[in-house]
Amino acid sequence: MGPNQKRTTAPRTPPGGATSKENSGAISECYGHPERLRSESSWAHLCGVAPIPASSGKTAGRYRLNRGGDRQANSALWRIVIVRLKSHPATRAYADRRSKEGLPEKEIIRCLKRYVAREVYRQLRAES
Repeated sequence: MGPNQKRTTAPRTPPGGATSKENSGAISECYGHPERLRSESSWAHLCGVAPIPASSGKTAGRYRLNRGGDRQANSALWRIVIVRLKSHPATRAYADRRSKEGLPEKEIIRCLKRYVAREVYRQLRAES
């Protein structure tokens, strides 16, 4: 939201708990102008959680962390994921399954951040 714009309603928190005023504020500030977002993918790029191919030509299907985007929104998504990993049984089960498949913890967190960004985008779109 810009400095001269007023929100008519308070931003709702992302689903699944693990939110605070700081997380909600960072996410709603990043979402600020919904007309500039054409899709969930553009929201992921804006938050810095879109996967970026990291293949050198010899390997396929590898992705790396995105270092771009809004750092505050990315940090808020990271905090949500970390709290979910400690307290949300379904998220914990997903992380355990993926670690048994051989994925490192950074990669699991990257996947979960993208999933949370998808949930948040759907909720923000429904509100606006």
